[in-house]
Amino acid sequence: MNKKLVILGGGESGVGAALLGKRQGYDVFLSDQGTLKPIYRTTLAEAGIEFEEQHTSMERLSAADEVVKSPGIPETNDTVVALRALGIPLISEIELAYRHVGTSRVLAITGTNGKSTTTTMLWHICQKAGLDAALVGNIGRSFAWQVAEAPKPVYVVEVSSFQLDDIVTFRPHVAILTNITEDHLDRYQYRMENYIRSKFRITLNQTPSDVFIYNLDDAVIEKALSSISIKATERPITMKREIPNGAFIKDGDMYVRTSQDYMSMSVFDFALKGKHNQYNTMAACIAAATIDIRKEKIREAVMDFQGVEHRLEPVATIRGVQFINDSKATNVNSVWYALESMTRPTVLILGGVDKGNDYELIRELVQEKVKAIVCLGTDNQKIHDAFQDTISVIVESHSAEEAVQASYQLAEKGDAVLLSPACASFDLFKNFEDRGNQFKQAVRNL
Repeated sequence: MNKKLVILGGGESGVGAALLGKRQGYDVFLSDQGTLKPIYRTTLAEAGIEFEEQHTSMERLSAADEVVKSPGIPETNDTVVALRALGIPLISEIELAYRHVGTSRVLAITGTNGKSTTTTMLWHICQKAGLDAALVGNIGRSFAWQVAEAPKPVYVVEVSSFQLDDIVTFRPHVAILTNITEDHLDRYQYRMENYIRSKFRITLNQTPSDVFIYNLDDAVIEKALSSISIKATERPITMKREIPNGAFIKDGDMYVRTSQDYMSMSVFDFALKGKHNQYNTMAACIAAATIDIRKEKIREAVMDFQGVEHRLEPVATIRGVQFINDSKATNVNSVWYALESMTRPTVLILGGVDKGNDYELIRELVQEKVKAIVCLGTDNQKIHDAFQDTISVIVESHSAEEAVQASYQLAEKGDAVLLSPACASFDLFKNFEDRGNQFKQAVRNL
């Protein structure tokens, strides 16, 4: 009898898991308490996969041998609580995908900030080197969907803490942990140690033949390392000291050292600017060197990398005012990095769905670099409370167009307008991409 696989959630990862399950001969059933997008409904129907929406058939679900849970569904969800009580194993889509990659190499990246940039850059280096690699996970296609439809010898996977929470055997050949700062604490009982433990799960199943790359300058990671056992070969990155194995920056040069080889290049040749991007670049380069990509190819890729959409993305300069789209900045730490890289007086667009933000983290940078704040959200009281003593001009807006118009009026020639919201986007937009796209369109309409 075929193994009964139930998929909870019918978004990109859920549909990908359903397709892979079907391809592997499982008896697959997908359940979503909301409404499926028409494209996903069509995909499931064409694949002959049974599904339900706006409903939960507990009878069907409780008969499952295993359940794949969408990363967006919290542990407090009634269906999840009921399935846990029945003792039915719940796994994530990346766990299911990993079980079917065969001999392919898996390079996985997590962290609170920088993971999309690091993932995309590493994939770009792989492309330059002629490797047939897929960009999957939280960015690009779902990992399971890629494995089901177009398997590759190399997968570069961006993984979130939510995806790592439900792994069992997932074991990347190379794992990168970019940094850890407060984020998503609402999903972790507002306990930072739970979130830290979740991020470190990326190295949980690694062995000495695998590599774990992490930011040695991140105080949270450094402290956690003293109590977490790492079995993988460690390759840290740092700007504070020279290290024999890993990557470091000294006097404006990056050095990448593995036991086999080493390379160096000037940080002034990096396509991406800003200190945070130097960390992202080091992580991608040491990962590439670890899988024996030639240093000329690494160097070439780092010099022509274009960056990630919605992450410090230059949109346009209009009458001397530069507009920058950093819609992907959904937490305060991301905004810190964005402000740290700003060289012009800045009008900052902030706001959305607050995730327990502590604006104290950016107070100094706001004082130093920001001339006005434009709030973009339905409830901006917390932003007013945090900055009313620091910034004399704080205005309200309730759409991307309003925010852009207000910012443009407040800015002068030589200034920058930075959309870096520090919040989720679901109050006014579908997601951060929609927010970024509406911002870019509003800038073009000026």
